[in-house]
Amino acid sequence: MSISPPPVPAPATPLAAASAVACHAHKFGGSSLANAERIRHVAALLREEDAARIVVVSAMQGVTDALTALANCALAKQPWEDDFRALRARHLDTAHALDAGGVHALAAWLEDEFATLHAQLSAPKRSPEWFAEVQGVGEVWASRLLHAALGDDASRWAVLDARDVLEVHAGELGVGVDWPASRARLLAWRGARPHANVIATGFIARNGNGVATTLGRNGSDYSAAIFAVLFEARELTIWTDVDGVLSADPRLVPDAVCLASMSYAEACELAYFGAKVLHPQTMAPAMHAGLPIRIRNTLDPEAPGTLITAQSQPAASPVKGLSLVPDMAMLELTGAGLIGVPGTAERMFAALHTACVSVTMISQGSSEHSICCVLRADQAERGRRAVQAAFRDAIADGQVEGVRITPGVSVLAAVGDGMVGTTGVSARLFHGLAQARVNIRAIAQGASERNISVAIASEDATRGLRAAHAAFWLSPQTLSIGLIGPGNVGRALLAQFAQAASRYGGGASGLDLRLRAIANSRRMHLAPRRLDPGEAVEALELGQALDFDRFAAHVRAEHLPHAMIVDCSGSDAVAAHYADWLAAGIHVVTPNKQAGAGPIERYRAIRAATRNGGGHFRYEATVGAGLPVIQTLRSQLDTGDELTEVEGVFSGTLAWLFNRFDGSVPFSQLVREARDAGYTEPDPRDDLGGLDVARKLVILAREAGRELSLEDVEIESLVPPALREVSREDFLARLHELDAPLQARLDAAKREGRALRYLARLDRNGRARVGLVSPEPNHASLHSQLTDNLIQFRTRRYASNPLVVQGPGAGPEVTAAGVFGDILAIAQALGARP
Repeated sequence: MSISPPPVPAPATPLAAASAVACHAHKFGGSSLANAERIRHVAALLREEDAARIVVVSAMQGVTDALTALANCALAKQPWEDDFRALRARHLDTAHALDAGGVHALAAWLEDEFATLHAQLSAPKRSPEWFAEVQGVGEVWASRLLHAALGDDASRWAVLDARDVLEVHAGELGVGVDWPASRARLLAWRGARPHANVIATGFIARNGNGVATTLGRNGSDYSAAIFAVLFEARELTIWTDVDGVLSADPRLVPDAVCLASMSYAEACELAYFGAKVLHPQTMAPAMHAGLPIRIRNTLDPEAPGTLITAQSQPAASPVKGLSLVPDMAMLELTGAGLIGVPGTAERMFAALHTACVSVTMISQGSSEHSICCVLRADQAERGRRAVQAAFRDAIADGQVEGVRITPGVSVLAAVGDGMVGTTGVSARLFHGLAQARVNIRAIAQGASERNISVAIASEDATRGLRAAHAAFWLSPQTLSIGLIGPGNVGRALLAQFAQAASRYGGGASGLDLRLRAIANSRRMHLAPRRLDPGEAVEALELGQALDFDRFAAHVRAEHLPHAMIVDCSGSDAVAAHYADWLAAGIHVVTPNKQAGAGPIERYRAIRAATRNGGGHFRYEATVGAGLPVIQTLRSQLDTGDELTEVEGVFSGTLAWLFNRFDGSVPFSQLVREARDAGYTEPDPRDDLGGLDVARKLVILAREAGRELSLEDVEIESLVPPALREVSREDFLARLHELDAPLQARLDAAKREGRALRYLARLDRNGRARVGLVSPEPNHASLHSQLTDNLIQFRTRRYASNPLVVQGPGAGPEVTAAGVFGDILAIAQALGARP
């Protein structure tokens, strides 16, 4: 949307000559003048500048609303005296604080003002003039309060009641300025006052008949721009309670950044689409006069603020900011009879105009089968009735299906001069919204290309805004993370999170990994904002009973663009939820093999959820801990290769045991050493039984497109049948019973000049087996070290010489690193720049 400002006639006599230095215009809003302390702060800011100044003030914060309420109560003959007394007391208290010695006779002057107001409220008149008189006195009071706060400098300042100078008239698009008349009045006013500095009231004016009026809501900003032009100021500074124009509403996007510069066009677009810092009407006089506008923070005057000029400085992102307009509805007119019929759109919008319904956004497909527009929710039903009446005959004849209203709509607008002529802007916006699972209902883009607007469901609005903000690198990509299973791997991952906080804490990394929930098999803790990784495990003690639905819903917060659950539990019950989580758009990362090697129906459901636009599913650590095993296999398959065989050492624990097992010490002693070192599971049978290795083989087979199940794998367990069902304590006490049979296997292998290795193998015929073997002397597994995993892929390309992935495959740290790598891979796919 763009605006064409009305012409601002050049002055007949230069007003700047009234001052020895160039004039600087300032405007202070109600928040900057909220109380005596704030008003003193404003006075101090004004003392720091040597230039001549024209200062436009709003009423004290909340005063205009209070006066409006008093006027309405008086007209409705409702009680207003108590509110009147409270307003009077607030101003008198402020006056006593600012003019304690009575030098400016401020309190007495205010008593007269409130006496006049009391008389007006006691005899209310149902006229715009009376209402404007009552509504506009707050600015008059504020101007005198600020003047008194200047203390000894007050004699250098004149106070201008805008009604003595500013002449306006009502126009179709709002209040217009009678520039020649206003300039003439100002020249006369200035002729009687030699002061270089002026405090002027905002918001109020008079019409051509000399009757008091106002400039409407946000009229003080408009007044500031008008007076800046009338006084020929070199710049207008609008002081408010934020550092400048932000890239988005900071209440919805905490990572919103302050924009160093903007063009008038960008500021107008953002203002029309909900940015509250500057009203679009303010820009009209400034645009025509080429007047720079700077937005600054009264509470942080050292901040540079945002400079608004004809052309903004180039920025890294083509989009400068995003706005969200809530409480909208979509009106849609559909019907085959609309196709190719001239005047349909004119008829529809004429009906809306007659019904005084404002249209925010328009969208029509090239088929002409439907026209839709977005309008305010409180006007939707009125708009529907108006359009339905306009097309009553066509509806009755069946040429038009009818008029439909879709409530609960918000409009998200991306704005920036850099969008003009830049390819891929729409794609980036739509991709960001798609990744956040936000559906677009309608799209509109003007020919200027500096605004793309989309209609989305209000329930998705905050998430969509944050996702779009991150998509254009205006803020980090935020991942809301829930961790399940704070065991050895989970704790190692939490430690890595803590160590990475300085690297991935937002800012230049473009990534915010936000841990918000943690759970074990019994309890969970849900943090409202962020959970410190170093305190996460202890927080479980104060947690509540585990509820997977509540856990997932908390992680999938509506105000955060992306959600992820990291499952380090090894639990089949947790894996049973993956498909539902993925279908809901929650990304899943896991070293848990239960999903990849579990029931084939569940595996298919997980795959279907990811294919159908659900979350990302990453599970690299299920096979080789931190090794890129699945990634390597996928790279070959995705480029057209074909897996024929896979073989290797799939367990870092078993690798360590048989790399050490040479007969010099009993096998049971090695198992105890491995357990003490953290290489085995708490119950070593989980490693020695071979089931874990079999699961890894199934995962790789399925990755290659083979529908292998765990039941199809021949598994040799190293645990004697007599020890498989006993308690863990009994098993550890009887661990020596493994020594004799394994020593016999080793002796037999040595007689052939060989050693023992626990290998997994999937051959070209589809046979899958894991067990203890005596490989040939040149086998690669005989040359691995300690906990090395070693996976050999034979493919069509690597037929004679296999592709080998080798490296440490046991230990919580390397497994956690593999999980962390998957997390970062998803973050990068979402647009982060880790």
